[in-house]
Amino acid sequence: MGTGKPRLLIGTSNEGKLRELSSLLSECPFALVSLTDVGIDADVAETGSTLEENAALKATTNSRMSGLVTLADDSGLEVEALGGEPGVFSSRYAGPGATDAQRIAHLLGKLNDVSEEEWRARFRCVIAVAWPGGAMDLFTGECHGRIVRTPRGDSGFGYDPVFFLPELGRTMAELSPAEKNRISHRAEAARKAAAALKRMVAEMGRAETPRPP
Repeated sequence: MGTGKPRLLIGTSNEGKLRELSSLLSECPFALVSLTDVGIDADVAETGSTLEENAALKATTNSRMSGLVTLADDSGLEVEALGGEPGVFSSRYAGPGATDAQRIAHLLGKLNDVSEEEWRARFRCVIAVAWPGGAMDLFTGECHGRIVRTPRGDSGFGYDPVFFLPELGRTMAELSPAEKNRISHRAEAARKAAAALKRMVAEMGRAETPRPP
């Protein structure tokens, strides 16, 4: 790559996540590369029953395919009144191929008979870092808020337009990228992962040496 840094593969084909993670990890002692950069065009099936399982599955599979240290995440919206739904099924809540707008509409339909006072929710993110040789680390982050009936804002992606942050008086989709990257669930998990990656490189002494299994 010409940077003198080891490469870190960001294991997602979601363009929104790729942009956010690339920004959040910009201070990492790694040269960030995408699946496209390394010629991987197959999505890893999210067959896990938890965010942790899916993040680990994506990280380990793409690390094995690329031979690189790989970071992948799984994140989900958990709505208290729905018993934690959509959770691990957040991206598939309205069925395969649904748009963000369709997923939001499906969520609001589920909440239609529930008092809006009970629409408390949280975003949760799990980041997995897989090392060639088999070692893996998990990092988590959360962001608490509530669902609102009318989508607001045109930034972000997913359920951001209906995820309201009371302390800011705005939805996640009304925040600038810089604001979102200070308070989001993915930002919290990424900060933890970045700090661990920095420590690991320092401990290894030689940046290109993979972490032993």
